Amino acid sequence: MEKHKPNILLILADNLGWGELGCYGGGILRGAPTPNIDNLASEGIQFLNFNVESDCVPTRAALMTGRQAIRTGAYQSLPAGLPQGLTRWEIVLPELLSEAGYSTGHFGKWHLGDSEGRLPNDRGFDEWYGLPRTMNESLFTTGTNYEPELVPIPMIYEGTKGSNSQPLKELNLDTRRTLDRECVDKTIEFIRKNANENVPFFAYVPLTQLHFPSLSHPDFIGFTGHGEMADSLAEMDHNVGLLLNALSEVSISDNTLVIFGSDNGPEFRDPWRGTAGYWRSTYHTAMEGSLRAPFIMNWPNVFSGNRVTNEIFHITDIFPTLLSIIGIEPPNDRFIDGLDQKDFLYGEKNTSNREGFVFFIKDEIRAIKWRHWKMHLIWEPEVNDGAIKLEAPYVFNLIQDPKEETNVASIEANWVRGILLKMVHEFRKSLKEFPPVPPGTPDPYSPSI
Repeated sequence: MEKHKPNILLILADNLGWGELGCYGGGILRGAPTPNIDNLASEGIQFLNFNVESDCVPTRAALMTGRQAIRTGAYQSLPAGLPQGLTRWEIVLPELLSEAGYSTGHFGKWHLGDSEGRLPNDRGFDEWYGLPRTMNESLFTTGTNYEPELVPIPMIYEGTKGSNSQPLKELNLDTRRTLDRECVDKTIEFIRKNANENVPFFAYVPLTQLHFPSLSHPDFIGFTGHGEMADSLAEMDHNVGLLLNALSEVSISDNTLVIFGSDNGPEFRDPWRGTAGYWRSTYHTAMEGSLRAPFIMNWPNVFSGNRVTNEIFHITDIFPTLLSIIGIEPPNDRFIDGLDQKDFLYGEKNTSNREGFVFFIKDEIRAIKWRHWKMHLIWEPEVNDGAIKLEAPYVFNLIQDPKEETNVASIEANWVRGILLKMVHEFRKSLKEFPPVPPGTPDPYSPSI
């Protein structure tokens, strides 16, 4: 297997806040040590300033396309039965990797389309197992006065490329507990098969922990003594350990790029509220606790280990960076927001290729980050507090004020506003040049530029 075609194991946790893992100041403070993920970080690159979109769907859309979700129309979670996900016009990462000779597998939560034509096996994955939508649907069948005639019973699916996906079993509070382990077991089978055949693989493992309801595998019930959230965190770390052990068992760790991250900030609902640690608030806001998520990249003998960085890295950067590492040209017929960060990861330069980005919630620009400055155009520090459009935007110095409590727009940072507002202007200009896909757009779709 050529060095420029490493195996890729991409593990994406769900609603895992910045402050939950031991390597980010959590772990035992959250009731559950996370030794496997902590070791992955200490031996690789740990990012303190990895930024995502506001919640599940837009982050996953950005990951798969390298485009901010406002461009793809996949910028909010929708119930079953409503048009959702990515149009077939979008070019997604597994399609490009498959064309380059990779075996591709998806094991976990998709959330980018729940109808035929938009499921993982239609979008470049050779095989998949998991959820078409999301985990809170496991609460449906035990809900008061639930009517399956009106809202179909959610199911766990599997599928292979070239065939229709098939429902296997009901998603409920029992299968919620066992799904992640099942996905990990199937990933391990996938790893072993491709290692034995000497075929490079892309294993995408979007876990469902810690998404609510955070209910651990039966093996971990009561494991920590600190409740279901801590038990679920311990289970997640154990599952990551199983995947890493599988790589070692077939002697491919050195040629496997392992990526671990989270799709967004922590949950805000009790009793599953998580923590962003050093940062403020939860997902569905424009606060740093929503934007920043844990992120680790580990590739032995290629990326320097024991490296911690506060350089800005964005979810959209994964797409062009992986393509660059493998030697695949990115699409040139659409706007790609992601930046190629290969030289930064290889240690050829000390700074990120990204200085900032514009942050949306749904179709609304909420904030802009540039270096260590942050400007809010709309202020809503907690979910459902009521969004206030600011006549004079707030500006925060994130080094001096990580909780975003002291507005310095009219004092030391008056000069920064012009730079940040220019970023907004340039982004809006790009939307006019490359019109975004309207949400709910059916297939077939082709842009009219």
